[in-house]
Amino acid sequence: MAENAPVLDEKKPELGGIDNDTVAAVDHGVQVNAAGYQDQLKRQYGLLGIVGIALTVDNAWAALGSSISVSILNGGPPGLIFGLIVAIFWYSFVGLSLAELASSVPTAGGVYHWATIAAGPNWGRAVGFFTGWINFYGWMFDLAALVQITANILVQMYATYHQDTYVPDAWHVYVTYICVLWISTIFVIFANKLVPYTQNCGMFFVVIGGIITIIVISAMQPNSHASNYFVWGSFEENNLTGWQGGVAFLLGVLNGAFTIGTPDAITHIAEELPNPRRDLPKAIGLQLGLGFLYAFVFAIAIGYAITDLSALQGGINTYPLAAIYQQATGSSGATFGLLFILYISSMCCCVGTVLTNSRTYWALARDNAVPFSGIFGRVNEGLSCPIYATLFVSVIATGLGAIPLGNSSAFLALTGSFIVLTTVSYAIPFTANMVTGRKYFPVGPFHLGKFGYGINLIAVLLIAMFDIFFCFPFAIPTSVEAMNYNSVILVGTVALSAFWWALHATRHYPGPKVMKLYIHDDSAPLNNTRIIEKTDTPTNNEKN
Repeated sequence: MAENAPVLDEKKPELGGIDNDTVAAVDHGVQVNAAGYQDQLKRQYGLLGIVGIALTVDNAWAALGSSISVSILNGGPPGLIFGLIVAIFWYSFVGLSLAELASSVPTAGGVYHWATIAAGPNWGRAVGFFTGWINFYGWMFDLAALVQITANILVQMYATYHQDTYVPDAWHVYVTYICVLWISTIFVIFANKLVPYTQNCGMFFVVIGGIITIIVISAMQPNSHASNYFVWGSFEENNLTGWQGGVAFLLGVLNGAFTIGTPDAITHIAEELPNPRRDLPKAIGLQLGLGFLYAFVFAIAIGYAITDLSALQGGINTYPLAAIYQQATGSSGATFGLLFILYISSMCCCVGTVLTNSRTYWALARDNAVPFSGIFGRVNEGLSCPIYATLFVSVIATGLGAIPLGNSSAFLALTGSFIVLTTVSYAIPFTANMVTGRKYFPVGPFHLGKFGYGINLIAVLLIAMFDIFFCFPFAIPTSVEAMNYNSVILVGTVALSAFWWALHATRHYPGPKVMKLYIHDDSAPLNNTRIIEKTDTPTNNEKN
């Protein structure tokens, strides 16, 4: 063990650690959390608060309806509904595996730290580094997609009352996108104490707003509802992708995956919870369970509400849900009201996602894994916010939001890349944990026990299968403009990470402190990189 490793009180973390959810060890008389650091962020989220963030960031029924453009050609309503069922089956294994790791080592680094621990002393440093960057890139694409959705909702709210005069243009959405993004950013920085309330508000609109929406679109104009066959059996005639039925269906699962595919979101806020080991698994389970339930009922409701499917097939970058609301209600006022519910829940979702992304990047910066770590790793303790990391995330998201200005399938790239990149970042710690015998993680309140290997293996195999399909062209024949670039983006993010690894990490990245807290293996050195860690902590004035 290295000389400057934390001195643990009585037990090693992998054997249970100190009996405290927020204290993992004592380092030279200082209590440190599961990440190996002294707390810098306020632990202001209880179980209700974290469930609020989980449901709001997931925003499942709204995400399903808002991203319907990526799957409406893949079999119509049957493809949408059954694709969601397949997605929850897949993500159940992912969620169980993530919940176990979160219950064991609850840190803001999430999969980044878990991959480091799982890969062991020889490979943990490199494996964790690449996992952290891939996960961060994935969440950046999700932030861009969610802000794009919120911007589209606002534009459609305007268009609802100006249908005869409004001529849509991509730059309208982008200008709105910038406003939504930076309002969310300013709120996260300067009103961090109020963020829990926004997430509770978001949870209210997700839960109650979802019920209201389902009732309204089901009850209005009941005589114009679609037939049972259209909703449940019209897959073949509504498969307009050019692919055979099985392939088209699997490609359409992307919509279901985007709907519920945020199970690690709240793990990045672990260091702001008083009881993370117990609360994180509960919140992940509630997020997946309630998210699927609402999305499933909503998918059925909008399936019956559709009266003209061709009106929804205007392109991937469009927002067909507004047209569904109009068809379901026959009223501009009702359509506007339903869109307003979506807007409030989506705006709260954007706030929660900016929060998640900023904490993800800050966790990397804290470990000297990013350029200018000394700046991006700072925390303004008065605001309880890593200001520079939050600003950086929003600057990058501003650039990503411009992609739809020049690409007709850009929204598919945003949603698809989010799913591909984040699931790859999940698969890495799952795989590493199995390879190293699942021996480095302490048993938390939620533990898979003898079922761990099987659940981890199924999760990894399903991730590999679906990620391959999600790299196929969306429809055939394809073109350069409409091509699916998910595979290019995946390779590009790995290449960028490798470049930064070679340029910086090989000499200046010591690996996160979790390596010393949880990896105890005398067969290999914990840190043979000859990299000297920074041990000085900036004063409160320096953090501002």
